[in-house]
Parts: sequence; structure tokens; C-alpha cells
Amino acid sequence: MEIDTERVLCAVDDLAERPCRGFLVGEGPWPLSGFLVRKRDRVRGYLNRCPHAGHPLNLKPNEFLTPDRSLIVCSSHGALFDMDSGYCVDGPCAGQSLTPIPVEVVAGHVLLAAGVEPADYE
Repeated sequence: MEIDTERVLCAVDDLAERPCRGFLVGEGPWPLSGFLVRKRDRVRGYLNRCPHAGHPLNLKPNEFLTPDRSLIVCSSHGALFDMDSGYCVDGPCAGQSLTPIPVEVVAGHVLLAAGVEPADYE
């Protein structure tokens, strides 16, 4: 199977020890800033933007999870999000959700889904 290398975000194995990883796709002043989260055998992609304040969720690179790795956390306001759905379960944006970014796993790699354009997430 041939892989479109321009859509590769990382290898699935890159999410084994640390199940969360940020990524940037696109060029110019506003590339698509997202992150991947792996829970069991599922990988999800989300826009790295808090629905409460509109800024990135992480303060440190690739730090998107609570210490027990059970929830996604906004480092600024402490909002907590379900890893599978992106739904905010606690905090100032309770009831809102992270914006999903479609991804797919192909031949051991996580790829941005076909048809996803960075400009769609500005």
C-alpha cells in the first residue's frame, strides 16, 4: 500500500509510550495546529484550541493529558475533555467540545484524512 507522505503526522508507535503528540500542518503564519491522542488502539485528532478561550491547550510541547493520562486538559484553565469524544466534562467550557480533525491509520502511520485542508480550521 502506498502512503501519501505529505499527510503523515507520525508513526503509530510514536504514540506508544506517550499517547499524545502535537502537530503542525501547512505553511504561512497560520498552519493547522492540532494534536493526536491514542487510547487503546484508537487514534483521534483534535484542533489545538480551547473552546473556552481560543488559545492552545498545552503550555509545554506534547503535554495535553492529565497526570494519570485519562483526560485531555487545558493547561490554562484546567478544563477537562474526554479523549474519545473531545467533550468537555469539567471546567469553564463544560458542555462544549474540542474540534475534531479527521485522521486515519494506514500501514502503521497516522495520516491527516484525505480531503482535510488546513485552511478549513482557521
